[in-house]
Amino acid sequence: MSHPVISDRVFNSVESSTVQIADKVKTLRESGKTVFDFSAGRAFEDTPSYVCDAAVAALNRGETHQTMARGTTEYRQACASKLARENNIIADPEKEIVATMGCKQGLTIALLTLLNPGDEVIVEDPCFVSYRQIIHYAGGRPVPVPLLPKNGFRWRREQLEAAITNKTKAIILCTPHNPTGTVHTYDDLEEVAVVARKYSLSVITDEPYERTVWKDRQHTNMATLPDMKNLCVTLMSLTKSFSMGGWRIGFNYAHEDLVNQMTKLQQHLITCVSSISQAGGVAAFGQPERDEVLTFRREWEDKVQFCTDALNKIDGLKCDMPEGGFYVWVDISEIDISSEDFANGLLDDQNVAVIPGEAFGEQGKDYFRFTCVKSWDEIKNGLSRIEKFIDKF
Repeated sequence: MSHPVISDRVFNSVESSTVQIADKVKTLRESGKTVFDFSAGRAFEDTPSYVCDAAVAALNRGETHQTMARGTTEYRQACASKLARENNIIADPEKEIVATMGCKQGLTIALLTLLNPGDEVIVEDPCFVSYRQIIHYAGGRPVPVPLLPKNGFRWRREQLEAAITNKTKAIILCTPHNPTGTVHTYDDLEEVAVVARKYSLSVITDEPYERTVWKDRQHTNMATLPDMKNLCVTLMSLTKSFSMGGWRIGFNYAHEDLVNQMTKLQQHLITCVSSISQAGGVAAFGQPERDEVLTFRREWEDKVQFCTDALNKIDGLKCDMPEGGFYVWVDISEIDISSEDFANGLLDDQNVAVIPGEAFGEQGKDYFRFTCVKSWDEIKNGLSRIEKFIDKF
């Protein structure tokens, strides 16, 4: 019996660990098992009611048709309003913004626009699990540069320069960082900007966690640094900060020439982002955040601090309070086990799901990632079960 011939591009790629484990959790729960899920970055809270109300109103008005490929005028104006209000960026909504289905799809069209076959893209190690695969699908080659604990999981310019070849085309940077929780300061970003300007490299900044910064820290956008606007593609979304993961809505901000080409890709790949999601996005991006959003985000900081403290009290585990984002990056180097074996054993033995650090790169082999924005009941039960699992060592 013949079989379909699969392309090397797909066959030689790997599954997303975060999505694969989260899907496994759903399957286990559907079979009747109780599973405590700290894998994918999916908050416990529902989307704010005023965002849902705006989407329902759009449905009732009959706004159920395809929009312009780059997004509705109202949505792009809301994105520009957000950039001016929160990021000190004056963007032209007609020329410099394109709606996306979240940051992953935004990254996909950015890389397809920038890369020729064989081009190299510098990525962080550890980095979000999908970066390497999307670069691979776009015909490029990821070049990991370590984020070292001794440097606070921050790059130094000499590290970046050492990785540059005549094929280097772009750098991908995530801030606040997934999975380490680093919030890059102006000086951190300037370390990268110096290299980008010197070698005329594009910098793609992945910023879905920009609103989740703790202890009065501030998020800084790379495009605001001197002479960086035309080199940057900024990826933003509502997935994390507004608990809107299922809406698949965000935007790319970039130079007009790049936006025109990304829009061309959009026309062929997805036609447009959902009209209903864009209507909800207008409500979320188009005004200052309302109390119901700020309330659950304040609780997120409390949960992140609680989880950090609790994990540090378990023998064999070490972690720092993240500067931003809602993950704790937990060091298990004192335990004689790989992160993959740890995560699989924890799920099998205690029905607790976490992401093994190896999924994020070689530098993650002694870590696991723990998502904190779950219900208090799930957090406390899950932490107790992690302690029971480690007691067996």
